Amino acid sequence: MKQLTSYNRAAGYLNKIFDLLNAEYFENALSRPTITIQSTPRAYGHFSLREDAWVSKLGATHEINIGAGTLARPIEDVAATLLHEMVHYYNYKQGIQDCSRGNTYHNKRFKAAAEAHGLIVTHSDKYGWSHTAPADSLLDFILENGLTDILINRNEFAGLRVTGTGTHDGSGVEPPARRSSTRKYICPCCGNSVRATKAVNIACLDCDTQMVVVG
Repeated sequence: MKQLTSYNRAAGYLNKIFDLLNAEYFENALSRPTITIQSTPRAYGHFSLREDAWVSKLGATHEINIGAGTLARPIEDVAATLLHEMVHYYNYKQGIQDCSRGNTYHNKRFKAAAEAHGLIVTHSDKYGWSHTAPADSLLDFILENGLTDILINRNEFAGLRVTGTGTHDGSGVEPPARRSSTRKYICPCCGNSVRATKAVNIACLDCDTQMVVVG
């Protein structure tokens, strides 16, 4: 697979990840929204409640946005943010109100749905059950599907690397920083790479060379 270093390729990749997550966690119950990549200051994404956020001659769709300044996080974090927004989408379709206080406070209905769909949820005094991270099932899903990091990012943070996952509305929620839950191993000879959820001894059979951890 070619490296994800262009905007158009990244946008297409997010649609691919949505489809995979939809099949894995929602039995394809969610019609594909318009997935955008726009700046969302101090948040990693949002879901639009409007059913006509985007319109075309084919009809109208919701919007899920992934923050343009956060694309280059580890792929498990980007996928968790997308899945976070998909949980909001699923709850909306089920008629479940999972937020209050101007759609900023995540209640226990959100927590229950998120934990049932591949996420770990922690509490914020101000924003409720808003902090999400990938559960082991999501990490395994990422490895099984060979998902790779997106290597393009809008330059918004003056060199600051953003980590963690986000909320749905761009309201100023700042999840706690967290390290990547996976490790990337690369063959020093041919450049083949794999990810693992724990430290392992692994070799490239093509080159008969031990692979080294790079992040």
